[in-house]
Amino acid sequence: MVVPEINPDHIEIIESQRKRLGTKRGFIAVKSNCSIQSYVPALHPLRKFGLKNVLACTYQAISGAGKTFETWPEMVDNLIPFIGGEEEKSEQEPLKVWGTIENGQIVKASSPNITTQCLRVPVSDGHTAAVFVSFENKPSKEEILQLWKEFKGVPQELELPSAPKQFIHYFEEDNRPQAKLDRNLEGGMAVSTGRLREDTQYDYKFVCLSHNTLRGAAGGGVLLAELLAAKGYFD
Repeated sequence: MVVPEINPDHIEIIESQRKRLGTKRGFIAVKSNCSIQSYVPALHPLRKFGLKNVLACTYQAISGAGKTFETWPEMVDNLIPFIGGEEEKSEQEPLKVWGTIENGQIVKASSPNITTQCLRVPVSDGHTAAVFVSFENKPSKEEILQLWKEFKGVPQELELPSAPKQFIHYFEEDNRPQAKLDRNLEGGMAVSTGRLREDTQYDYKFVCLSHNTLRGAAGGGVLLAELLAAKGYFD
């Protein structure tokens, strides 16, 4: 399970996978759940400060259920506060993405503590997340913004065709990011953040947005394939 900018080293487990399956060619490599790709990229460069507790509420577009407003008219002027299995994935998959390879297996990270709520909202495309986070060593707002601005992953270093040049974009405006305005940023492959501010119970809170059918689905799969090709896994 790979998000190319976050855990590209996990593709190394393919060799263990082939040994286990007794194969020399082919492999199974998957992208993560679309919901975590809205907020995990923003959290990733902040791990150096010791992520302790994360609360994320995701507001997920109807295309994530394979629907449109024409095929799902019940979603017009509506909100459904439950998406089956989504909260479990949103709480566990980040720990797997941040895990380590030990003896040919992925061992999940032990922190941070993550709790989520996932809601279906009347938006065609784009998953938004409201995120609250506390740290072992609280950074300044300026440090967070600088890390987001400077963060580059292997796809950017390799200049892979589908990789956004600027992975994380921060909006200064209080009313951004917005799904309709910002989901297609850099071909729908970038992650948008905004409204970073201190919180009364957590250290900080902010809002994230990603395009669920591009970065979170087909585009993310293509970018993973590009990474695998660049690393010589296709022959």
